[in-house]
Amino acid sequence: MSLIQLLPVGDAEPSWLGTLAPALTAEFGVRCEILTAKLDPRFSLHPERQQYLSTEILARMQAYLAPNSYRLLGITPLDLYIPILTFVYGEAQLDGPCAIVSTYRLRQEFFGLPPDEDLLQLRLLKEAVHELGHTLGLTHCQNYECPMAASHTVELIDLKGTKLCAGCRAQSLGKFHQ
Repeated sequence: MSLIQLLPVGDAEPSWLGTLAPALTAEFGVRCEILTAKLDPRFSLHPERQQYLSTEILARMQAYLAPNSYRLLGITPLDLYIPILTFVYGEAQLDGPCAIVSTYRLRQEFFGLPPDEDLLQLRLLKEAVHELGHTLGLTHCQNYECPMAASHTVELIDLKGTKLCAGCRAQSLGKFHQ
């Protein structure tokens, strides 16, 4: 049976994972569980940028894969980056088992606005579906309402829905049940 496991990376809020698990189960039609283990990401901090290299975290996440796990999604409050970009909302191993999503730049407080937990949860879900889609081999979609659309700003994330478009769903159909 296919299984998505959620891994707290750093001080991820339990409520983020608790809300995300049933939503991912509904979207992908597979069980989603929250791991009790937690990954300490300090090894991936690059002091010159004061950011965490997400690729290093993905590599370390491999050790948390269980025999019954199909996909492992890390959730973190940390500011992530890859060398060619200033920041990333997340990263995934294309057609691989691991992905990570950061809430750091999804929070309204990042923009000097009052907290909005509902909006944060919605953005987190959209980005989680996006990164898990990459693990299923999906690339960026041209449909701006699809979670698989590329997003370089939260405004673009806010335009997305939470459900894969028909084309992306067709491409990923059966991948969780192989």
